[in-house]
Amino acid sequence: MKTKVERIKKDIEKLSKFNSTPGRGLTRFSFTNEDRKAREYIKSEMKKAGLKVYEDAAGTIFGRLEGEFENGPVVMLGSHFDSVKNGGNFDGPAGVVMGLEVARVFKENNIKPKYPVEFIAMIEEEGGRFGGGLFGSRAITGQVTRESLNKFKDKEGISIAQAMKNFGFDPDKINEAKRESKDIKAFIELHIEQGPVLEKSNMDIGIVDYIVGIEEFEVVIKGRPDHAGTTPMNMRSNALDAAAPVIAKISEFAIEAGEDTVATIGVLNVGPGAANIVPSEVRFTVDIRSKKEECKKQVHDKVVNLLKKSAGKTNCDLEIIQKIDVAPVKLDEGIVEDFSTICNKLGFKKKTMISGAGHDAMIIASIAKVGLIFVPSKDGRSHCPEEWTDYEDLQKGIELAYYEALNLSE
Repeated sequence: MKTKVERIKKDIEKLSKFNSTPGRGLTRFSFTNEDRKAREYIKSEMKKAGLKVYEDAAGTIFGRLEGEFENGPVVMLGSHFDSVKNGGNFDGPAGVVMGLEVARVFKENNIKPKYPVEFIAMIEEEGGRFGGGLFGSRAITGQVTRESLNKFKDKEGISIAQAMKNFGFDPDKINEAKRESKDIKAFIELHIEQGPVLEKSNMDIGIVDYIVGIEEFEVVIKGRPDHAGTTPMNMRSNALDAAAPVIAKISEFAIEAGEDTVATIGVLNVGPGAANIVPSEVRFTVDIRSKKEECKKQVHDKVVNLLKKSAGKTNCDLEIIQKIDVAPVKLDEGIVEDFSTICNKLGFKKKTMISGAGHDAMIIASIAKVGLIFVPSKDGRSHCPEEWTDYEDLQKGIELAYYEALNLSE
């Protein structure tokens, strides 16, 4: 193979050291010291590969290889380098390392593409620090507003705007990160599967043809804090009473929608958090995913209608804060076909599949042709310290990306 597994292993292991929770999985949030150290390593490796390195207004790193058509649309390859809290070393960085290794192989083989190629490393895909996620790709597609940078905050109350300023970026220039459709020829992302299908079916490669639609919103219910012993039941404004019906019914709503629709309440906070005080505020997240937009909307409508009903019944105030709402995405048929042809030539066992997780690819698909490659996840584990992909399996995905990058840039 053209790629080198030793370099791939070195990249993954080096990036894993830029971590705020060593020994407890990988935690690398955006615009932090760990981000800066990872950023410095990625930019250094890009420069070694002969790339022109720059960062856009949102903080995405680009390594550019000029083509014969200097002003032609670019072929992009990459993924994100942030993580969830206490996650694994492969979710995101596997795709960034793909870009680094493909760039090295281009240099070693003196490849001068016709179209420019940009190897990219995006941030805040997970939304681990500020919520929402897919920040780098949403900025590239013009979906991040200056106002939203003030709205989204971390647990310490620091907004994205303030974090950007502290880190050295200017939030007032966020619109400069936007790229036009005519500027991007195609985008290729590589990612670990984060599920058990490829390993269980003994496949080398997953070729993604659809990515599910995703909606995430935060629910804030405000009642009144009262003494738990002296306030009669019929005189309470109990925020938890308003939240409970939705918490109890959301799984049922997803099952009723069908089409493998899923819905999750992953964060739940009850305040003030004392045994002898009636809950005055409840905050929780709602995550809805489906390959059918109408199914996603059906669950959304049932959740919101029940929330309004229960909030009114308990005399509580209700606020719904939209974080992200992306329709299901069909990936480019031509790239899917290319992937299949290349796998056949290389002798890789492949499987066409749907992605149940959201990826930057689904956002960039709104302005460019997109392809998404999956490589196997050990025991299907992800978003945990046990997350693992064999380096030889990762190399096969990178090899596939290399040959498709050649195709697209010619």
